[in-house]
Formats: sequence, C-alpha cells, structure tokens
Amino acid sequence: MATPSLRERRRAAATQEILDAAERHITEHGPAALSLRAVARSLGMTVQALYHYFPSRDALVTALVTKAYDDLAHAVQAAVEAAADDPDLPRLVIAAEGYRRWAIARPEHFQLLYGTPLRDYVAPAEGPTTQATRRMSAIFERELFDGFTAAQLAAADGPELSPALRAHLEQLPHFGLGHLPPPATALFLSAWGHLHGLVVLEVFGHTAFLGDHQGEIFRMAMRNLLADIHRRIPVA
Repeated sequence: MATPSLRERRRAAATQEILDAAERHITEHGPAALSLRAVARSLGMTVQALYHYFPSRDALVTALVTKAYDDLAHAVQAAVEAAADDPDLPRLVIAAEGYRRWAIARPEHFQLLYGTPLRDYVAPAEGPTTQATRRMSAIFERELFDGFTAAQLAAADGPELSPALRAHLEQLPHFGLGHLPPPATALFLSAWGHLHGLVVLEVFGHTAFLGDHQGEIFRMAMRNLLADIHRRIPVA
C-alpha cells in the first residue's frame, strides 16, 4: 500500500482528534447534548473548520456510532480470546459478559447505541453503522451455534413460525456461520433480546437493588439461556 501523504496524515490526525473530543463530550453530557459547535469549541476551532472533516452532525454521529460498535465488538472478541482455555465457562457466556462489562464501563456510549434515538438522526442504509453491527452479530452467532450442522439448526424445536415470518427470516443476512435456517434465526433473536435486555436494565439502574450480585445473576441467566437453546437443537 502507498504511504499516506503528509496532507492525508494530518487529516487523519485531525479527524481522530475531533472524534476523541466528541466522545469526551458524550461522556460528560450524554449523547443528546452532542453538537458540532460544542465539539469545535472544545478544540479551539470554528464550526466552519470542523465542517471540512464532518459536513454535518449526522456524519459525526455516524462515525461515533460506528466506532462505538467496533469498540464493543473488539471487547467481546477479546473477552472470548482471553478465556479460550477456560473449560468451565461456555464461550457464549464469556462473550455476553464481555458485552456487559463494556456497557457498564461506558454507559454514555452504550446509550448512544441503544438509548433514546437522537432527534432527527437516521443512520445511512447499509452504511458503516450497519456493517459494524454485523461484525458484532457474527461473534454471537458463532458462539451460540458453533458445532451444529445446518440440518440440526433447521430442525430446532420452537414455536411454529407463520409462513410470512419464515419467509422474512429466510431473507435476513447472517454473518457468523453463514446462512441460518429460520428456526435458528428465531432462537438467535430471542437469545439476543434476553441478553441485551438484562444489560439494559443494569446499565440504566433498574437492577441496582441486586447490588454486587448483578454479575452472578447475569452469568446464571446466560448459562440457563444457552442450555435451553441447545436443548432445543436435536443431537446430530
């Protein structure tokens, strides 16, 4: 690859500096308070100068959301790799705990991804935010269904799917193990809702009454979830 020019390196450095400032602003004031003017002021630059790097607030938000998803996916994958030799803890549980730790450590960034939608912001269709979510989805698909054949996943036990829902699930993209049969997709979405819902409750303080036991409750829930899904998939 060609070495970036001096101008390209300076632009990349300035872009990263703007993103860092925007992340600090979100941490201090929350996602809803994000504005180009506030970010520019914190860097001692004009809004007009900032427009050379991000032509709109939406462009900056898209970059921030993409980076947050990438950071989250990296944290989940790093957790799985760090505990690869632990035979007592399923990899899906490890991945889920990596997700939880990231969310608890960065509640404002988690809120940017999954909290109240920013007013008037719409992520670009099939844009970088979509690609980033797919990278994270691939990790959980892999850890939930690795070792099962397509025939086993197609025969998974679950509620009868309506023809319309089955047809819709057939068309969804998958990024972990390739194409998932509709029964496996339904199980995956159900598992994701359970996992994510528990993290949301904790991040937003709704399970604070559990105190220091929240981690134990979460691990128990993830073990039970994984066991229940695997019981629904027939033995090869």
